[in-house]
Amino acid sequence: MKAPRYTHFDVFNGDADGLCALQQLRLAQPRESVLITGVKRDHALLPRVKARPGDSVTVVDLPVGVNREALLQLLEVGVSIEYFDHHHAAQPPEHALLHLKLDPAPKVCTSLLVDRHLGGRFRAWAVVGAFGDNMAATAEELARSIGLDQRKTYLFRVLGECLNYNAYGESEADLTIRPADLRKIMAPFVDPFEFMTEADAFLRIAQRRAEDLELANAVRPILKTERLTAVLLPDAAWARRVIGIYANHLVNSERGRICAVLVPNGHSKLSVSLRVPEGYGVAADRLARRHGGDGRASAAGINDLPVEDVTFLLRDLQ
Repeated sequence: MKAPRYTHFDVFNGDADGLCALQQLRLAQPRESVLITGVKRDHALLPRVKARPGDSVTVVDLPVGVNREALLQLLEVGVSIEYFDHHHAAQPPEHALLHLKLDPAPKVCTSLLVDRHLGGRFRAWAVVGAFGDNMAATAEELARSIGLDQRKTYLFRVLGECLNYNAYGESEADLTIRPADLRKIMAPFVDPFEFMTEADAFLRIAQRRAEDLELANAVRPILKTERLTAVLLPDAAWARRVIGIYANHLVNSERGRICAVLVPNGHSKLSVSLRVPEGYGVAADRLARRHGGDGRASAAGINDLPVEDVTFLLRDLQ
């Protein structure tokens, strides 16, 4: 009698942190899997997993909260799950089939969690993931630990920012490369530098990113105070793509100010990227949750902010 064939699912955020965390895991343990991912703001991905008893799932860089019900349902039918994430999770579940590694500390990203789990075996990809998640100090520390020179460190920063940029959009139609396709392109590369030089994916993303950033830089803020810089971008695919990295750019250049980038999302509402400077004394995720969003201490987002609530949000951010 043939042994039953079980399916493995890799469920991951399509941004730099999700891609680079999963890259490390699959370099360490190659396996065939069904890929389930999407745009950066698409966090509720576990409900898409159609698993049977005995199947297994790896979840990377997705908040437990919005996936909790589906997570518990999968565990109850006998699916084993390993879960790596750095977002806030209230009362994380416990189960014999769940291997949960969470750390919401401000200077931790999922790529760093996986790097710890693997004992630094593929740390170069953790460097890329940390840069992509706008954790430059963490990334530079990791880079020094493996002897990366200044040039390589800079290139890995650019790669991380490009991978992160590629995940932003209202749907995958806005993106340069679908995250599942990008995952497959990245899969064979142990060295991020070889990925940059041998695959054309990096150049395609980098070129479009530069074009989109140039358009964003031409837009004037709708509000600029001692505590806040807020920018409203137009209803356009380039604006939806650039919203996250432009928010990162602003918070890195507008020292000491909370930064908010708003973009119409096509549903008569707005997407918002929030960034809070380190040591500011208020957490971006807490601000976002007051308006239906989520995230982490330094970076958060709101998917569907009603237009009539914009004034209230801007007042709250000050």
